[in-house]
Amino acid sequence: MAKVAVFDINRKQVSERELADAIFNADVKGYLIHDMVRYQLAARRQGTADTKGRSEVSGGGRKPYKQKGTGNARQGCIRAPHFVGGGTVFGPTPRDYAFKLNRKVKRAALCSALSVRFKGEKLTVLAALDLEKISTKGFAALLERFDMKNVLVVIDGNNPHVELSARNLPHVKVLRAEGVNVYDVMKYRNLVLTEGAVSQLEGALA
Repeated sequence: MAKVAVFDINRKQVSERELADAIFNADVKGYLIHDMVRYQLAARRQGTADTKGRSEVSGGGRKPYKQKGTGNARQGCIRAPHFVGGGTVFGPTPRDYAFKLNRKVKRAALCSALSVRFKGEKLTVLAALDLEKISTKGFAALLERFDMKNVLVVIDGNNPHVELSARNLPHVKVLRAEGVNVYDVMKYRNLVLTEGAVSQLEGALA
């Protein structure tokens, strides 16, 4: 099994932990990561863009002028697409952009993303992440000790001191273990996990 050092918040190594190879040291399948990121971004789209077709634009119920004798091309409605103020042809209508991915694909994609961070030596495990008080400055100093700026921090439960301390820091995001996803793991260059979060991920993905 793969091994990783476990640090305290002062960057002193306190122990070493084995990681499940199937989750943190798996074969990286880039196409699955790509599919999962597309899946997440598609599900976020509102899909509320809308335009009116010729049947939805108000007015235009009367024929603008007689069929023959004017010298103009025949017209039946001033709300046809080629008129100013007319309807739109093939414009967007409200729709759902989400598509289906199998559960096994989602799991394999997340394992690949976690393995990318482990193999790239961008994964750090902390024994615990306990702050005495809510302090953005204190949390920023903690990240500086580890020489990290672009960070996804994964905690193993409700921790208001950490969540509130980090929310105003740019390029830093805190997630609970149950909310870990491929998009955020790949978006942030560094991944910090508490030991409890590692256990939760191994339990959920085993």
